[in-house]
Amino acid sequence: MARESLASKRERAALVEERMYGYYGPGEASLDYATPFQLTVAVVLSAQCTDAAVNKVTPTLFERFGTAELMAQASVAEVEGIIRSLGFYHAKAKNLVALAQTCMADFGGDVPADIDLLQKLPGVGRKTANCVMCEAFKEPQGIAVDTHVFRIAHRLKLAGPSADTPQKTEDVLLKVFPRETWGYVNHQWVHFGREFCRARNPLCGECIVGDLCPTRGRWS
Repeated sequence: MARESLASKRERAALVEERMYGYYGPGEASLDYATPFQLTVAVVLSAQCTDAAVNKVTPTLFERFGTAELMAQASVAEVEGIIRSLGFYHAKAKNLVALAQTCMADFGGDVPADIDLLQKLPGVGRKTANCVMCEAFKEPQGIAVDTHVFRIAHRLKLAGPSADTPQKTEDVLLKVFPRETWGYVNHQWVHFGREFCRARNPLCGECIVGDLCPTRGRWS
């Protein structure tokens, strides 16, 4: 099979986005939050666990420690007690308290609206920073590559074998999708990954972009 040109990938990606938008619209965040700080906390908590599980603990967490000022004064043990049902809760609790303290010390109690400064917060990497910029500040600086986006990008062959990390996959997707769609891709693909392009037993026969997928049927 001949190697697909970048121009061809862009054409196919545009059709994929057209279908995604028609089915999901711009997409919606799966995490519950009220402020940029709360969204940042929720995304940190979502690592290695489901958004549904995070949404079960954040009402209690945000009732007690819903601002950087309150979280900065919490003990790690108090936060652990609330998020104990989530994976890696020891590390996450430690990061959240440190994150809040950094917000207070360096950013006036706010989460910075800057992708590089966001990554200076404990527990915040590129994916989390992208999520916050896209969702909380509506200023996408990239595409958040979680497990869904990584899987779908490779199944659609918009990313090739050499894009074997989230960062490399993001770099490819930023070349394929125009900037005005960056804010949609993660939200839409998360829903698409849960509904159709599942890790196991994907619904290839019902897929809304099946005719645009070079690997359709291979994963069933």
